[in-house]
Amino acid sequence: MSSLFQTIRHNAIGLGLFATVTAGLIAVTQVSTADRIAEAEKRARSSALLEIFPASHHDNDLLADSIQIPPSKLLGTRAPTEAFIAKKDNQPVGIILTTVSPEGYSGEIWSLVGIDSEGVITGVRVVSHKETPGLGDKIEARKTDWIYGFDNKSLENPAPEGWKVEKDGGVFDQFAGATITPRAVVDSVKNALVYFAENRDALFSTSSQEQEITDHGH
Repeated sequence: MSSLFQTIRHNAIGLGLFATVTAGLIAVTQVSTADRIAEAEKRARSSALLEIFPASHHDNDLLADSIQIPPSKLLGTRAPTEAFIAKKDNQPVGIILTTVSPEGYSGEIWSLVGIDSEGVITGVRVVSHKETPGLGDKIEARKTDWIYGFDNKSLENPAPEGWKVEKDGGVFDQFAGATITPRAVVDSVKNALVYFAENRDALFSTSSQEQEITDHGH
């Protein structure tokens, strides 16, 4: 019996050690995997931001220089959003704003709009939408080059009446069979420019206490 109890005891200890080691390896693997996933997500976000505000225009880490923007009618946001400040020699040279259009054919269209210090668009990317595949999804950069039509545009280029799709008398293309989607994006991008023009100094302020964001949206 003594031998049997010793055997059971040794087996129990062995199983306990095995369980402890296994749990430790799983924990280490999970932490390592989580770190790799977080790093991959950071690289993806950084790459996306650099498409909107190219590295040649700034010398800072866009992800590290962000501010919170309060909800805005002009931007179409109902909760605070993150904006990324582009800097050169530690001076603000532009910003990437989040804008939301509720007027999409199938719901909200979320975009990131890069604007330099002169109020000129450096890039626009649609980051979330539910538009019809093959029609409304042409607002995606990976589907067509339509979104690049906003590059270098400003509130003066085109003139205010030009900030519409061609069907409405503006300068921006619409899609065959899908006018609602591009119309929503054009309005949203224009509103982002208006928001920037009204809040440029506050957005570029180095002190959050000096920020007095205004919103004269509709």
